[in-house]
Amino acid sequence: MTTKMTAPIARKETRETTHHGITLTDDYGWLREKENPEVTAYLEAENAYAEAEMAGQAGLREQLYDEMLSHMKQTDVSVAYRDRGWWYSTRTEEGKQYAIHCRRAEGAGTVEEVILDGNALAEGQSFMALGDTDITDDGRWLAYTVDATGFRQYTLHRKDLQTGETIAGTVERVGSVAWAADCRTLFYTVEDEEQKRQFQLWRHRLGDPHELDQLVFEETDERFNVSVGRTRDGRYLVMESASHITSESRFVAAERPEDEWRLIAKREDEHEYSIEHRDGEWLIRTNDRGRNFRLVAVPVETPGREHWRELIWHREAVMIEDVEVFQDFLVSCEREQGLPRLRLYGFEGGIRPTGEIAFPEPVYSAYPHVNREFATKCFRYGYQSLVTPSSVYEYDTESGTSTLLKQQEVPGGFDRALYASERVYATAGDGVKVPVSVVYRKDRRTKGGNPLYVYGYGSYGYSLPIGFNANRLSLLDRGVVMAYAHIRGGGDLGTPWHDAGKMLGKRTTFTDFLAVVEHLTETGWGDAKRVAIEGGSAGGLLMGAVTNLRPELFRVVVSHVPFVDVMNTMLDASLPLTVPEYEEWGNPNEREYFEYMLSYSPYDNLKPGKYPSMLVKTSLHDSQVMYWEPAKYVAKLRTLKTDGNPLLLVTNMSAGHGGASGRYDYLKEIAFDYGFVLREMRMV
Repeated sequence: MTTKMTAPIARKETRETTHHGITLTDDYGWLREKENPEVTAYLEAENAYAEAEMAGQAGLREQLYDEMLSHMKQTDVSVAYRDRGWWYSTRTEEGKQYAIHCRRAEGAGTVEEVILDGNALAEGQSFMALGDTDITDDGRWLAYTVDATGFRQYTLHRKDLQTGETIAGTVERVGSVAWAADCRTLFYTVEDEEQKRQFQLWRHRLGDPHELDQLVFEETDERFNVSVGRTRDGRYLVMESASHITSESRFVAAERPEDEWRLIAKREDEHEYSIEHRDGEWLIRTNDRGRNFRLVAVPVETPGREHWRELIWHREAVMIEDVEVFQDFLVSCEREQGLPRLRLYGFEGGIRPTGEIAFPEPVYSAYPHVNREFATKCFRYGYQSLVTPSSVYEYDTESGTSTLLKQQEVPGGFDRALYASERVYATAGDGVKVPVSVVYRKDRRTKGGNPLYVYGYGSYGYSLPIGFNANRLSLLDRGVVMAYAHIRGGGDLGTPWHDAGKMLGKRTTFTDFLAVVEHLTETGWGDAKRVAIEGGSAGGLLMGAVTNLRPELFRVVVSHVPFVDVMNTMLDASLPLTVPEYEEWGNPNEREYFEYMLSYSPYDNLKPGKYPSMLVKTSLHDSQVMYWEPAKYVAKLRTLKTDGNPLLLVTNMSAGHGGASGRYDYLKEIAFDYGFVLREMRMV
């Protein structure tokens, strides 16, 4: 006879704080003490409880893992791209967790060189993530950064690709890196120790110890992050200082790295712009005349706003998300009616539209691929959909035709013809139409009879990517209909869509999601009694908020690294990211924002009652949403829920915001999630 394990109960230690005359009570603030053995013991007890609860699904989890692994081409190689006489590619090998980065010199019979082997970098580490990389123009020196904890804190290394030697001496907390044209000067940005924002730009000379590196720029405004890069033509280095809603750029000639950096246009609140260089001019994507951006040009020598001339005008229904600039053409990466568009313009005789790349499906993702060459007639782009595997195409601007270079191979019996995707619309309470992307297996769908799995995010103007995921087949093949809600707060319909779901409009994100779920069940896309929902990070806030609002609407909730302790986090300016986040959520030190945020904060709005089955996942070294937010949330909810539905907290004790870094370890995490969902949907 097996004895059922009892759920851990965290002790209470009441702490009260008063703001704007309102007292907040927190019984679990002590879980913030990361070095406290009692905290570690509690998290490990929760992990043990979750494993015990899922012990009966061990066989199912193994089956799911094997299914997902069968759809992974374990030994594979990416499409090679050309850059200054070399062809670069990435490959994977069966049984190895990480990618291997390689190159070959141009010409027949050249030998492959391994630049970086992720598996070697990960030796002796439970986590490894490669950050930014850059190679000198002569192809000899590589600068790269590595995170060994999951805290998204990267260490800078330099490697001589001629000898294979990694130079002694490193720099901690490095973000972006860029070499100057002299192949000896390296610029890099460094993170503030407390606030976790890139705030300094440094200059390093090869051969010098890092103690001699020179500070070039320091950003004193806590809302802003600094980054550095190089224009595609190689002529200039560009430094951007940006908050969520404001930016400014500086530049220096790549051949004169010790010159003073020049400003394009000084920052003004809510003015964002980004720059690229061509033929003595800056091409600037700017929102100075409208929220969805326009494109202007200005001479390098006189970059001020009074000299800007318009190339592509602002449009209310079209968001210019990015601009890819080449010698003879540019690609405007746009979003219209919730879908990406790639529109081309030529420079001959003045800028003029020359075409648009067409896509065959109603729901898809399309985006620039790696395009390092400036003087080229071709543009590479990626394409995928909910049913079409990730593909790389090359578009010939002279012939106007696209050539498929590679499509992700999906072994294990995948038959694309069995699946279909559609775009539907749910009507929100204020009458706004909210797009929803749906995917299903055609021969397993019965109107109103399928389990329904709905994913949402809806923050930071982030457009929900609609891409192929072979892991998803394990649910689709079992008859689950999966839907992706393009709710307000995201950027799916441009910046105004984001504006409508942030700050004092944030609750719109939650009501949009509820409207989507109700529409899908009412119109027969899924069984109202078998609805699972998923979200992560800010999408985890979404999960907590909608569960508090309408717990009866859902059967299962999967919440990854959820931002659920909104008030305590946003009131603590010492935490990483808090101050910059004021531009997304509001500043609770102002009473209006405090009261509004308190009205939806998941942790603060938990109350006695029935809740769905819930799986809450976090990572001990998460730097974006601290582990204690989901830990406190689960601890409090255990004392309030009046049902017998499972509530599981799973903490990855050696990873960060994105979970496991190795590709096989990550599959095991997904198998756990899917096993929980299938069990709670009564599908096993």
